[in-house]
Amino acid sequence: MRNICVKLGGMALAGGILAGCSVDMGGFAFLNDQTASVRVSNREAVLDPDGSCGADANLDPAAFRGRPAAIVEGISECDLVRIKGARPTDVLIGESGKGQREVQVLYAEPGGREIYLFTDNKLARIVKPGHG
Repeated sequence: MRNICVKLGGMALAGGILAGCSVDMGGFAFLNDQTASVRVSNREAVLDPDGSCGADANLDPAAFRGRPAAIVEGISECDLVRIKGARPTDVLIGESGKGQREVQVLYAEPGGREIYLFTDNKLARIVKPGHG
């Protein structure tokens, strides 16, 4: 079976399908494992309504810039979630009258709610308890 898998591996890779075989190519093993998935985007990843990032990997050259370590204006939606270390309590996604993506990300913190307002995937404003 292994020889058949190896022979078919090249053809299967070209066709994008591996029928239960594994192929070892220079340290990379390809498996037909339907439990694993990777979402790739050619644009900067944004949050889905459930608070998860819309892509696990990004092919946009701008995505290879240094990742911010602090929550500051201008960071992306997914950077906020990465820095916070947890999915948000709620995510509201809409569109402005100018056609821009607008997102409100809510975190229920012990000291109160924190709301992060994004326009076109860039943090524009932070609303914390006691701060308008």
